[in-house]
Amino acid sequence: MSDTGTRTAAALVLEDGRVFRGEAFGAVGATFGEVVFCTAMTGYQETLTDPSYHRQIVVATAPQIGNTGWNDEDDESGRIWVSGYVVRDPARVPSNWRATRSLDDELVAQDVVGISGVDTRSLTRHLRERGAMRAGVFSGDALVTPEAMVARVLESPGMVGAELASEVSTKQTYVVPADGERRFRVAALDLGIKSNTPRMMAARGIETHVLPATSSLDELLAVEADGVFLSNGPGDPATTDHAVALTKGVLERRVPLFGICFGNQILGRALGLGTYKLRYGHRGINIPVIDIATGAVAITAQNHGFALEGEPGKDFDTPFGKATVSHYCPNDDCVEGVRALEVPAFSVQYHPEAAAGPHDAANLFDQFVSLMEVRLRDNALPSRAGRPGAGVPQDGEAK
Repeated sequence: MSDTGTRTAAALVLEDGRVFRGEAFGAVGATFGEVVFCTAMTGYQETLTDPSYHRQIVVATAPQIGNTGWNDEDDESGRIWVSGYVVRDPARVPSNWRATRSLDDELVAQDVVGISGVDTRSLTRHLRERGAMRAGVFSGDALVTPEAMVARVLESPGMVGAELASEVSTKQTYVVPADGERRFRVAALDLGIKSNTPRMMAARGIETHVLPATSSLDELLAVEADGVFLSNGPGDPATTDHAVALTKGVLERRVPLFGICFGNQILGRALGLGTYKLRYGHRGINIPVIDIATGAVAITAQNHGFALEGEPGKDFDTPFGKATVSHYCPNDDCVEGVRALEVPAFSVQYHPEAAAGPHDAANLFDQFVSLMEVRLRDNALPSRAGRPGAGVPQDGEAK
């Protein structure tokens, strides 16, 4: 960072008129988005490159950010997706043997406007009381009167009704091979998938075909997958009619299905549940979740501002038979997972790929594998190894 006397002034301006002053961090200019706070103590590189944060200004509640710099191995996608970044005390010099540059350098290189020197504790308390809201970060020539900056913030789009998954999704299908012998093939609908998810599947012998969010049911079924995965992603789940219709098609064919985060909300909608916006959401890597069936508590990574309607532990009727709300957060009783009881499908609101950490929920990928094993066994089909592909019921097969 430059010396104190030459730092560029900056301001974070909220739609309710609150202004937080600081210094420019990263690129200089103006940026807009929904301002949210993340309680993770580590993993800022994974957070910034998570597509689920598209069009959001992220506030780091940890006071010191940037200590480990930036490397070329820990990105969860091909770019930084946050609209802006708000920190209290950025590291002046990174200190890690893997670092190739500073966080500030990377924000500048990717034209991400940020602000440092903010009282992030006061800001977080404000957001907890008032809720996540539209905001803007202004620095350099963009830093004008508070009234003018608030006006620009109020002109920016909100998160309710925002369809963002198609903006972050891959445009072309790509394949992540299994590590070693291929046991299964999975079709993953990319709504904002993180890089560690296919890696977690690859470690379990899964070949993952990552498909664009706009893929048709026929295109998904053409993969001849043993299972279907619905990824995390940004935006309002109420806008996902296409993905919901695709999910219903998968459920009708009884193909094993696993969804996380945004995918949890899509499965929930396909099963007939509604969604709503949380006041300030769950964002961090230290959020407890209770599995109702076992009573086990997992500390999880989460990033969501919307949630499914439902009551923890309650069964409900769906077009595909009975289903249940399988997980909840003890902090606020928010629905954290659903499971269909008569078709092979389940989902969770959190991130079992856990980049960066914790790893309490990694066994959910093993549960997905178990569903695919059961289906192959029940249909008397051989393993994927050495076989060109099967798994989706063909004409004349049981569905």
